[in-house]
Amino acid sequence: MPTPALILTGAKVRTLDPARPYATAVAVRDGLIAAVGDEGDVRDWRGPGTEVVSLEGAHVVPGLVDAHSHPVWGLDLATGADLSGVTDLAGLRASLATAERIDGWVIGHGLDHNAFEGRPVDRALVEDVLAGAPAFLRLYDGHSALATGAALAAAGVTGPREFAQRSEVVCDDEGRPTGHLVEHAAMDLLTEVMPRPSYAARRTRLVELLSAMAATGLTGAHVMDAGDAELVGSLARETVLPVRLRFAPWCMPGVDEAGLAELIALQGSGGRHWQVGGVKFFMDGTVEGGTAWLERADCHGQGTEAFWPDPEAYVAAVRHLHTSGVRTATHAIGDAAVRHALDVVAGLGPTGRNRHRIEHIETAPDDLLPRFSQLGVAASMQPPHTAYTRADGTDEWSRRLGSTRAAHAWRLRDLRDAGATVALGSDWPIAHYDARAVLATARAPRGAASARAGLTGLEALEGCTTHAARAAGEEEVTGRIAVGCRADLTAFALDPVEAPADEVAQAPVRLTVTGGYVMHRGD
Repeated sequence: MPTPALILTGAKVRTLDPARPYATAVAVRDGLIAAVGDEGDVRDWRGPGTEVVSLEGAHVVPGLVDAHSHPVWGLDLATGADLSGVTDLAGLRASLATAERIDGWVIGHGLDHNAFEGRPVDRALVEDVLAGAPAFLRLYDGHSALATGAALAAAGVTGPREFAQRSEVVCDDEGRPTGHLVEHAAMDLLTEVMPRPSYAARRTRLVELLSAMAATGLTGAHVMDAGDAELVGSLARETVLPVRLRFAPWCMPGVDEAGLAELIALQGSGGRHWQVGGVKFFMDGTVEGGTAWLERADCHGQGTEAFWPDPEAYVAAVRHLHTSGVRTATHAIGDAAVRHALDVVAGLGPTGRNRHRIEHIETAPDDLLPRFSQLGVAASMQPPHTAYTRADGTDEWSRRLGSTRAAHAWRLRDLRDAGATVALGSDWPIAHYDARAVLATARAPRGAASARAGLTGLEALEGCTTHAARAAGEEEVTGRIAVGCRADLTAFALDPVEAPADEVAQAPVRLTVTGGYVMHRGD
């Protein structure tokens, strides 16, 4: 399918290219920016098949990129009843009592830890309203779930299990599972027996999801999992992916040389608008789940262990991949996890600069901030996550950490001031994929981070453009509107830099262009 030629005129173009910061017209050919300037500069690029779009004063910026998302794996995570609006135990019970059954199961997602009102996560709190139906409810963090007795029985889970990674089937004093499943390996025991959407249903949902993402201004996403190469590849051959996807498959504890070789061999594979580029590690879990790796235990005495039972095995895996030229991204939420990941990059020496990144960084002490710039490690952060906390410290995240560490929440402003590359994303389906919400909450963080200054409008935009490109090692080909760069463009009805944050969150998206294809047209 040939890439159409396209000319945008009558726009207010913010290029983020120092060589020419502003323009009024852009020409696109063969999926790349062909010319940037005024209408006279693009006139000669007009041909018989060229589409000319007059934007009548719309604000064009480089295409927005979600620097941390799960649009394919997330199709399974976001299955069943949406429980994100549940705020307390009574509301949860009411939702489950009327929830639709999927092949006899109740499946839910997006459940806030705060809905348990400080109680331990336990199936006894909800089983009586389910009339014996097996249920599997994912908590919003994606790292824990609640399963009922019928669901546990279907999976043959009757007691504790041993895992290669730091995971747990939580049990009571008599060794009976409470239904609380912590981390991926424990949850996977249930996902193997649960109903799963068909291939056709997943394909339809993926098209709908990517189109909806494009409607918020997104042209790309850094996908922090392996996705489904068969599904994505098939779809990309049949149509144009509305959002460009860059996958980083997981490297988990217990990996051997063959597993590392497989990850290395995947690099660069892909097709139109999708590619494997990098590897994702987990150094810890989540604060609310008690699995963030902290330098001091949380208020429940948890959080003092890494996701990799042998952290040195993580060091060896990162070194092996780095030597093979593979970029890595490490999930590190707690201060100990962030410190360890930085120490590992420091141990790589000068060749480690601008090759690796850390995801989330929800709490970090002062001494770690300058190391991001010093080591060339990108900070990949998700401002919408701040909405799961409360300014008064009564939420589960803040209570577990205590006031001192909670005061170090999501230090976007401090990391930028320290010279770090700060790439921004949503972590969908953990938070909504709307790129405008990412921009807005980066400028006005919520909850525990609300007392801290956010980013400027320009810095927030850079987080979804130039800094996202830098975090992926793609700064030469994207993140700017410049000749030769990818033709990924977003047009807003208002200026996303100068408009107030609350207006940016609702800004009409006039046009989204991915690889030269118009993927969304707004009013």
